[in-house]
Amino acid sequence: MIMVTGTTGTVGRAVVKLLVAEGVGVAAVTRDPAAVTFADGVRLTVGDPSRPQSPASALDGVEALLLSPRAGGGASAELPALAAEHGVRRVVVLSAVTVEYGGGYRRFAEEFELVEAAARASGMQWTFLRCADFAANALAWAPQIRATGVVRGVYGDAATSPIHQRDIAELSIRALLDPAHADRAYAITGPESLTQHDKVRLIGKAIGAELSFEEIPPEGLRRALLAQGLPEDVPDRVIGYAAACLKEPGPTTDTLTRLLGRPALTFATWAAEHVAAFRS
Repeated sequence: MIMVTGTTGTVGRAVVKLLVAEGVGVAAVTRDPAAVTFADGVRLTVGDPSRPQSPASALDGVEALLLSPRAGGGASAELPALAAEHGVRRVVVLSAVTVEYGGGYRRFAEEFELVEAAARASGMQWTFLRCADFAANALAWAPQIRATGVVRGVYGDAATSPIHQRDIAELSIRALLDPAHADRAYAITGPESLTQHDKVRLIGKAIGAELSFEEIPPEGLRRALLAQGLPEDVPDRVIGYAAACLKEPGPTTDTLTRLLGRPALTFATWAAEHVAAFRS
């Protein structure tokens, strides 16, 4: 049995789907079971990773844990020790590339470092997937694209190597099931460095429309993101990392290609798969 936290997120959903396809038992942790639908056989566990004791009762019989610190915040650092007490043998942490390469506000990297340290101290086998920015972050642009064809954001020349959630999910499963990945930290990114202008252009190509990127002040973006109902930490994460990647592009690694034995999926592929989200 594999326990997955963050199951309402893009990576968590993909992990659960792939595990089910491989016939692996899954305990999916969610705060709101009505908000997510999985195939028959997935054990929905009502719990809040920000309160680690809430899913702890479901840890009995779990062999490995996929832990998403973004789902539980700083409290996620308490879960590895609880998991070890319940006999869980392996933990895979969805960490951030900023732990290894820096960039953005330091406090966000420190949150991931705290969870990594807790995983190391737990006595379980651990694997850290230090992820670049998710391609799926571009879904925050969808309302603007549908309404006006213009993306308003900051630091359009900031360059990162966005990563497809399916690649993260596939590597997560390998790390959860194969002890060969034990006690390894992997910095994983998409295959190419793209500016925000590039990403908007690729989305436009996918939907067959001319889109543009318009620079706005950081405070304007902050207000817009909060108006969309996004969590209060999101603007600082987005603005801080974009500012850092304007000065120096985020890293591009070949780790996914090496570990998966195939090319990492491109942002263009991701955009083509999400056309419906961007069309009016």
